[in-house]
Amino acid sequence: MRRRHRLCKRFRHVGGVARDRIECYVDDLPTPPRPDAPQRKIIHVDMDAFYASVEQRDDPALRGRPLAVGGSSGRGVVAAASYEARAFGVRSAMPSGRAIRLCPDLLFAKPRFDVYRAVSQQVRAIFALHTDLIEPLSLDEAYLDVTDDRLGLGSARAAAEDIRARIRSETGLTASAGVSYNKFIAKLASDHNKPDGLCVVPPWKGAAFVAALPVSRFHGVGPVTAAKMERLGIRTGADLRDRDLAFLQAHFGSYAEYLYGAARGLDDRPVRSERTAKSIGAERTFDTNLSDPGDLAAALERVADAAWERIERGAAVGRTVTLKLRRADFHTITRARSFNAPVAERETFAATGHQLLAAQLPVPGGVRLLGLTLSGLGAGKPDPQPPLPF
Repeated sequence: MRRRHRLCKRFRHVGGVARDRIECYVDDLPTPPRPDAPQRKIIHVDMDAFYASVEQRDDPALRGRPLAVGGSSGRGVVAAASYEARAFGVRSAMPSGRAIRLCPDLLFAKPRFDVYRAVSQQVRAIFALHTDLIEPLSLDEAYLDVTDDRLGLGSARAAAEDIRARIRSETGLTASAGVSYNKFIAKLASDHNKPDGLCVVPPWKGAAFVAALPVSRFHGVGPVTAAKMERLGIRTGADLRDRDLAFLQAHFGSYAEYLYGAARGLDDRPVRSERTAKSIGAERTFDTNLSDPGDLAAALERVADAAWERIERGAAVGRTVTLKLRRADFHTITRARSFNAPVAERETFAATGHQLLAAQLPVPGGVRLLGLTLSGLGAGKPDPQPPLPF
């Protein structure tokens, strides 16, 4: 007889009734690794509804109410949504008009990126108490390698608990954290018990943890890829694991190797606190394809803000601005403009991006991804990583 092990159990209580019951069982969990086997200890910290939570913290009248950060005009776009708004289906990058139809009582707050950056710096100072190996992904999330137990807390779990407690005490905000042996699973884990949650996945449970999850939860698997997997009968990590590499290559091309390893809980990427970068920027994949010029312009502004924050943090100097645009059919277009002198201001950086975008409009079928980068880098401290989704 094969043993069955319960991996996880979650209930969400709504009106006193348990809903969304999730119980994950796996057969014969792998034996824990040898005690002498070297193993990274990675934490992924993700601030909960960051922009919206800052606004609710600073304005008591907004607390407990559905809130969107962004423009409320007909061509506005939601930059972030509180959990109260998310309950109605409101999501980031959604046109404001649609958000209001979903939630007629939705409140709007104008973004205050200077405040968000200041809070982000507070949070990063807390990270630095535990490790120098910090890889920021955006203002509100980062990977930390805490293999070296700097504060002598005894475990990565204890480090994550300490980080979350300090964030709450010093900023008045909550953060969720995932703790595991690699970046892929740590990021999955941080989303597992949101908001204000902690999830720890040790090495001997990694493959089973991944197997029990829907593939739509995997970082990098967007709605279109998830729908394609559904048509192929791939709904969970276990389904994906059962497909061999040749099958995945036939259907997903160069993406296949990533999927093959992810389905097995494998990820060898280190946390990179600093490395030479060829370009610095940010990109965003949208929940729904954007076609309206106003929506695209607003979305590009948010991408430019995230990219420029990284450029400033890295004290980078570059002369080439590149727009990345991915259409609904996954065809990707890149357009660039180079200058004789370094791009020294965010206004020039963003304006160049808007010019490059305008030259591509209209886009048949809409746009599913926008990115903006600065390259041709010269003197200055490199950014911790190349462009990543935020």
